[in-house]
Amino acid sequence: MKKIIRSQTPLRLGLAGGGTDINLYCDKYTGYVLNATISLYIHCTLIERDDKKIIFDSPDTNAYAEYESKEKLDNDENLDIFKAIYNRLVKDFIKKPLSFSLHTYSDVPSGSGLGGSSTLVVGVIKAFAEWLNLPLGDYEVAKLAYEIEREDMGIVGGAQDQYAATFGGFNFMEFYDQKKVIVNPLRIRNWIVSELEARMVLYFTNITREAKDIEEHKKGKLGNEKSLKAMHSIKQDAIDMKEALFKADFETLGSILGKSWKSKKIISEIVSNDELERIYNLATQNGAYSGKTSGAGAGGFMFFLVDPIKKYKLIEVLNKEQGYVQDFSFTKEGVKTWRI
Repeated sequence: MKKIIRSQTPLRLGLAGGGTDINLYCDKYTGYVLNATISLYIHCTLIERDDKKIIFDSPDTNAYAEYESKEKLDNDENLDIFKAIYNRLVKDFIKKPLSFSLHTYSDVPSGSGLGGSSTLVVGVIKAFAEWLNLPLGDYEVAKLAYEIEREDMGIVGGAQDQYAATFGGFNFMEFYDQKKVIVNPLRIRNWIVSELEARMVLYFTNITREAKDIEEHKKGKLGNEKSLKAMHSIKQDAIDMKEALFKADFETLGSILGKSWKSKKIISEIVSNDELERIYNLATQNGAYSGKTSGAGAGGFMFFLVDPIKKYKLIEVLNKEQGYVQDFSFTKEGVKTWRI
């Protein structure tokens, strides 16, 4: 009987400190990031085959590829991220060709600022690990996912997404460099998490972008004293927001969020644009205390803090725009796999 493996991997909201996990910064100054996984997922199904074929299928991006099974698949600009994962796993662990079909889809569009590509890599690695009984712990999965994306594929970016997807929940992460990472799970009381959900609105701007282009631009700015000072401020925001969360001090949390958004725009002028500014102003005129983009910026998802009494009105206003409000809840679990 052919083995069937599934994985479900949560996307994340970057609450504070995003960008300080980029190697140009954390290698020198140490980065701190506060993030949390949410009930939006990358779904993966891996099916064992016996016909010496490899099939990659990503219906949500209209991508499909089929190959003869061999130890190393060549890049052809079609689902190369799948090939990079396969090539690395075969090289490091299996040492022989495999035959399978891999089917994935995301609950949100690509380029939405919730860490989608890294979440995908984690989910696929875990599906293979379940199928092949690979001895990989959480830190090893996250580190391997990071290496595949950043080193094997050369995609510019930080390291928080791989660890968020693997560990799940609310985490305060320390980046001494991108290879030395400490994940501190935060035991936030259930009522505080519920209150945060009650106060938060997640809005998809309907603008998708390539995070690597924005991160590349940010890296180029870190030699600038003003940008570097803003990055230090964002790092401090992660520490301050963690403390505000523990104390259920939502007024301070809202203030930090607004401050962090301003700092993010100082680092790089392409983080925001006229449409994002318009949406931000519209939100604050309709009850939001503050907000920011999740992830690299320039589009994707924005999230806002609002008085729960005014939340319905804010949702109503935002849903009349070109994007839409996305329901979600915070999750406690990271990636999970199971066999059929």
